[in-house]
Amino acid sequence: MLSGCQTLQSVDRGLYNIAESVSEQDRVTGQRSLSLQSRAQQIQQGNSVVEQLIAKEKKDGRKLNQQLDKDQYWRMVQIFDRVHRISHLSDERWQPILIDRDSFNAFTTGGTYIVVHRGLMEQLTSDDEVAAVMAHEIAHTVANHVFEAQSLAQVTALANSGSAGRDGYRAAFTQKNEYEADRIGVLYSSLAGYDPLASSRIWKRQYQTEGNRRGLFFQSHPVNSDRERFNRVNGEKVQPYYTPGRINPNHAQLLQNNSLWSKQQQGSDNVGQGGGFSALAGTLLGAYVDHQQAKAGERQQQQQIRFVRYVQSQMKLVGETRPSADRWQLRFRYDGQIPLQGVTVGGQLSQGKDKAPIVMVAHVKQAIRQGEQFKAEFRHTALKSLSKPSDSIKLYLDDAVPQ
Repeated sequence: MLSGCQTLQSVDRGLYNIAESVSEQDRVTGQRSLSLQSRAQQIQQGNSVVEQLIAKEKKDGRKLNQQLDKDQYWRMVQIFDRVHRISHLSDERWQPILIDRDSFNAFTTGGTYIVVHRGLMEQLTSDDEVAAVMAHEIAHTVANHVFEAQSLAQVTALANSGSAGRDGYRAAFTQKNEYEADRIGVLYSSLAGYDPLASSRIWKRQYQTEGNRRGLFFQSHPVNSDRERFNRVNGEKVQPYYTPGRINPNHAQLLQNNSLWSKQQQGSDNVGQGGGFSALAGTLLGAYVDHQQAKAGERQQQQQIRFVRYVQSQMKLVGETRPSADRWQLRFRYDGQIPLQGVTVGGQLSQGKDKAPIVMVAHVKQAIRQGEQFKAEFRHTALKSLSKPSDSIKLYLDDAVPQ
């Protein structure tokens, strides 16, 4: 019996070692998630990508950081430092990098850099909104999204699964991670003394100006209106932890247990007494759940794309007017059988090969039924230069929801 117990203990330790080699304990939830790299390997690989970018920027003669814009650089650093200080990775030494791009973007590669485009800093005049972006990007690395996605792709490829090769599957998996980073990010904002509702304001503004583009392709990020609602709901839940301009003194405890999650306590104390089996089972279960959620998300997006395209096929342009030089009013008739709400019509104006097209969005507030006509009005300064907008602007149905 003693020999048998020792054998079982040895097997359990072996199972734990296997689990440790292919997974890690999630810093937020405490559950195990796939990861084929240690944290040291993640930092080395992730930082290598950013350091290559920095080297290329310098080679191409582009300025970085305070040489690029002293005021925006130090503003970025101060906001970043406060958010990073209350994060799950506050013990690591991170470095924010400001690069010369006009676009609204920031990203991490899973290491200890966060790269921010100058255009984002200029567009976001609110420090609370900048903090929301910083918190979201730090959360991606905290939740190991970069290397979790790589690991899952390798495992599904080894399992000869066709899922990993589909655009819809990859987009749905990434979208799930974006929601998770948003959820962690609003907590970080509140604990760092920044308004946790700032994130929802960003996406509300993006929805008003850019729409959702739900029916055009698989979305790797949540569409703007969904993201606004998600962040508003979660921001309201963590509002009690927020004191403007002050770090919450209980932030360490609140990272473990708060109104959004309660961390599961899993350690190696019981390895040899079932802890190894539990760790490996948790790894496999977590990977299976992530895989199934991505497949479900892919199916949901497929249904949404088909629905929006169906609605567009049932719409017919029946008239247009120009109330003023910067306004273009269109009248459509809808012949579909499904009553609609939340209809958004989009338009793209090409600016040439090297520039992104100008996007215009017209939000239709009324509910629409079969046989009814409705108006969609575009307002944009770019319309002033167009004598006949229909010759230059490509129209599309941006979004529609069954009533």
